[in-house]
Amino acid sequence: MSQPGAPVSNNMTASIISIFFFWPLAIPAIMNASKVNERLAAGDIAGAEQAAAESRKWSKLAFIIGGVLYVLCCGFYVIFFVLASAATVAA
Repeated sequence: MSQPGAPVSNNMTASIISIFFFWPLAIPAIMNASKVNERLAAGDIAGAEQAAAESRKWSKLAFIIGGVLYVLCCGFYVIFFVLASAATVAA
């Protein structure tokens, strides 16, 4: 955990960027990131660190799942166009 008074990153930038990768998981990331500053202002450092950790977890999952889906989608497009090209040449 961080030292008392040490800043806790709210991870809002990564949470917002994760919308473009996999938005269903970006929503809880943004919701948890928005709780960090509120909890810090209330003096709840442990709660702020927990919200920041949850935000990092959800945004990381959004990046991973979105990246995997992007790679799979590109792979399927390549396979589709190769097969379509082969069918056109054979016909």
